[in-house]
Amino acid sequence: MLIYDFTVQRIDCLPRSLNDFRGQVLLIVNVASQCGFTGQYQGLETLYRQFKDRGFAVLGFPCNQFGGQEPGTAAEIVEFCSRTYQVTFPLFAKLNVNGPDADPLYQFLKSSRPGILGTEGIKWNFTKFLIDRAGRPIRRYAPTESPEGIAPAIEEELSKVEG
Repeated sequence: MLIYDFTVQRIDCLPRSLNDFRGQVLLIVNVASQCGFTGQYQGLETLYRQFKDRGFAVLGFPCNQFGGQEPGTAAEIVEFCSRTYQVTFPLFAKLNVNGPDADPLYQFLKSSRPGILGTEGIKWNFTKFLIDRAGRPIRRYAPTESPEGIAPAIEEELSKVEG
């Protein structure tokens, strides 16, 4: 199974096949507007702008499962991200990342790249998954890992095809 096998809901609730991102390096992140890590939107946007012309995208998935830190509607999320962080990377519909209602994409990501000591559950907002150009999850990053700290791994993945 690859990331391209999934269809998700865009922030406007229309379906979007992740096959649309075939051949790109992706960083998939569960995001929230009222979290201690919310400032990472700025770093994620910086990564997106820095690498998008080389075949990279950030995919943001709002999630309200951690302390109710994403209570807004889709329109409120878009407005907040645009106004506060000038986000231009793709945002998707709010979803669950844990529990019986976890989105199939996140079930796949968690089983492909478990966390510390093999635990699959997402611990908090801004957990990040790096996906290679072949659609395989290759690394999982904790919320405490800054987007800037992930830049070298993104650069390495992008250069594998460019080199």
